[in-house]
Amino acid sequence: MIQKTTKTKLVKENGIHTKDTGSAEVQIALFSENIKQLTDHLKTHKKDNHSRRGLLAMVSKRRRLLDYLSKKDHKRYEAIIKKLGLRK
Repeated sequence: MIQKTTKTKLVKENGIHTKDTGSAEVQIALFSENIKQLTDHLKTHKKDNHSRRGLLAMVSKRRRLLDYLSKKDHKRYEAIIKKLGLRK
């Protein structure tokens, strides 16, 4: 789980305005932070398969959001990829 302060910071950095929690960029940033934390958790708890399943679901949701954003507005897609350091 993301701490409230971290979540508000991510919303401020990636959102259009301070209360913007629904835009694709904010959701991608929040998923990325959750994925990072869950990956660290799974490094120490290798047999936690329930959390691993949740991790895979989050990765696929983030991928779908990225696909949507690349089709809808490719400039925003490239910006969020660059900002978060994902893949390309």
